[in-house]
Amino acid sequence: MEVYHTSVLLKESIDGLNINPSGIYVDCTFGGGGHSKEILSRLNNNGRLIAFDQDAEALKNKLDDTRLTLVHGNFKFLRNYLRFEDAPQVDGILADLGVSGHHFDSETRGFSFRFDSPLDMRMNQDADFSAQNIVNEYSVNRLASIFRMYGELDNAGRIAWLIDSYREKQKITTVGQLKEAIAQVTPQKAAAKFLAKVFQALRIEVNHEMDALREMLEQTADVVKKGGKLVIITYHSLEDRLVKNYMKNGKFDGQAEKDLFGNVNVPFKMENRKVIVPDIQELDENSRSRSAKLRIAEKI
Repeated sequence: MEVYHTSVLLKESIDGLNINPSGIYVDCTFGGGGHSKEILSRLNNNGRLIAFDQDAEALKNKLDDTRLTLVHGNFKFLRNYLRFEDAPQVDGILADLGVSGHHFDSETRGFSFRFDSPLDMRMNQDADFSAQNIVNEYSVNRLASIFRMYGELDNAGRIAWLIDSYREKQKITTVGQLKEAIAQVTPQKAAAKFLAKVFQALRIEVNHEMDALREMLEQTADVVKKGGKLVIITYHSLEDRLVKNYMKNGKFDGQAEKDLFGNVNVPFKMENRKVIVPDIQELDENSRSRSAKLRIAEKI
């Protein structure tokens, strides 16, 4: 039986929520339901959990629990959905920003370079825009920009040029064709690491992940109660930088704002100055947790 996803930093993240048994909590990334299940185990009959997932396949994992409301939607619409569910303010929010193991192991969704599947990468399969649109329609400069920004690849321009040269002869529709297009710059001894960065860049662009994260974070100041917790697990430096800056300064760039008296005006207080990472046992049991970083903040 396939395991949809192995929850990362499960105990550490749920402990970080400091759960009130009668409280209302949000799991922004339901996936296989592992974090949600643990939250529910710590709630009494008066507690509530509202979970989000934009992938219809994840909805099949819904737990049989009347305290759970599972929303088929993107967490960037957090505030609106909470108002609709009559929960304008909550006691804590958890977001595990990693891609589910199910997606990486799927031979049809295009998230992994291990399978010659259609080049897709859509989290929301109802969306019209996929990775095929990017590699076939973006200009060379725009392609280079996303590989440089989201993949942090030094040779982004060369990658974009090779894709452009390949697509002049034939449309790129499969993972295999994309790998063939960039084979000249794929290092033999570090192919997996290189391709992971290429695919990460495309996935982030397809799903507008950075924009969605910014929008969600900006809403947390309004929807988390005073004393409530914001718990985020990130997997690459771009995400982690946004989360760290927002938790620390209340904004994504620059220093925290101050009032006329020089007092810092921020919505959250970071609880762990040093980022929390998986221990050796978790790394041995789940190698996909190796890049995970957990940050926790309290609403003030």
